[in-house]
Amino acid sequence: MSVKVEKLEKNMAKLTIEVAPEEFEQAVKKAYNKNKGKMSVPGFRKGKVPQAMIEKMYGPEVFYEDAANIIIPDAYAKALDETEDLEIVSRPKIDVDQCEKGKPFIFTAEVALKPCVELGKYKGVKIEKIDTAVTDEDIDKEIKREQEVNARTITVTDRAVKDGDTAVIDFEGFVDGEAFAGGKGENYPLVIGSGSFIPGFEDQIIGKNTGDECDVNVTFPEDYNAKELAGKDAVFKVKVNEIKEKELPELDDEFASEVSEFDTMAEYREDVKKNLAEKKEKEAKEKKEDAVIEAIIKDSKMEIPEPMIDTNVDNMISDYAQRLQSQGLSLEQYFMFTGLNMDKFREQMREGAVKRIESRLVLDAIVAAEDFNVSDDEYEKELERIAGESKMEVDKLKEYIGDDEVGKNRIIDDVKIQKAIDLITDSAVEK
Repeated sequence: MSVKVEKLEKNMAKLTIEVAPEEFEQAVKKAYNKNKGKMSVPGFRKGKVPQAMIEKMYGPEVFYEDAANIIIPDAYAKALDETEDLEIVSRPKIDVDQCEKGKPFIFTAEVALKPCVELGKYKGVKIEKIDTAVTDEDIDKEIKREQEVNARTITVTDRAVKDGDTAVIDFEGFVDGEAFAGGKGENYPLVIGSGSFIPGFEDQIIGKNTGDECDVNVTFPEDYNAKELAGKDAVFKVKVNEIKEKELPELDDEFASEVSEFDTMAEYREDVKKNLAEKKEKEAKEKKEDAVIEAIIKDSKMEIPEPMIDTNVDNMISDYAQRLQSQGLSLEQYFMFTGLNMDKFREQMREGAVKRIESRLVLDAIVAAEDFNVSDDEYEKELERIAGESKMEVDKLKEYIGDDEVGKNRIIDDVKIQKAIDLITDSAVEK
């Protein structure tokens, strides 16, 4: 196998990967073995038709697509090993250039490369001072939040649904009298006023009583992700199974003793104030880091290739979909309830992806400029920190990492990044 690298504009590169004819023939053989059971030829039992016979009837290219899919992943992985000096930061865009019997199999992989950064000023950066004072309003809000957490959820039977209630509903959506995929749910706890369903849906539940069945009329947005529903009027058949509301506890000494180790509200308020001060200090540290990095980004120059952004957006959407799934919701249902579509969702994610990329690039550039090293003691302390967060024994973590050099280097890189963050934040000037 051979690999040729062509550097392109805007931090892109094209890898031309050539695989020997024999390897391609082996992939074709695998494709034949994979598909022979599906092919019928008069005079032969299914699965017993010789490869040559199938190729004669359907043409030699009958197995080429599957053969390409077999050979490309492994060949691309080997190409990456041969081009370790390239820092590839995107998924490859694959094109097949040559796919013929008896000839080398040739394909190209267009990839994004990690951009170079022209660093601006990164020491002594000026930022706005962050206020960490704790006010009475802050304390009241925190106590109110705790009151909400300790509220009892009770079932209401003597009144209709109102704003703020949780209506447990069955629903099924119809467009032009036909039910549509993803538009049905049973015993769904809908918080009225949360805005989690299509605009107008929740308002029409207000005033309904337990056991009521009603039609909820809504219109899907014009740019809805499912084109067959975009701009369409829909009717949801809804049944209210149950109405629930929160019953808040009284804010008195008894409440304080139940939610804390203190006997009076006065003592509890002081403890809340102390905890809020610690929380604000931590948040201020994070905000300071963000502000300093943002200032450095503005004073630096870099050209981020679009495929790098796309890859980061893909990863963010995948993570988000997994979080939704853990809550029993699919991405398609989320789009239906919010009126978003994939294009809009990707656009929302794009800003965060760009910021994440820019932040990492400038921090990597600072690490390189300062030539940070990580001592054995610093590495051990980082292992202890990771083990503590993961609730693992340090020895178990070391056993898990083993001889994985990639894993070790990732930990070392994280320590270097933290050194860069400490450098720029410690030297920052708050106005």
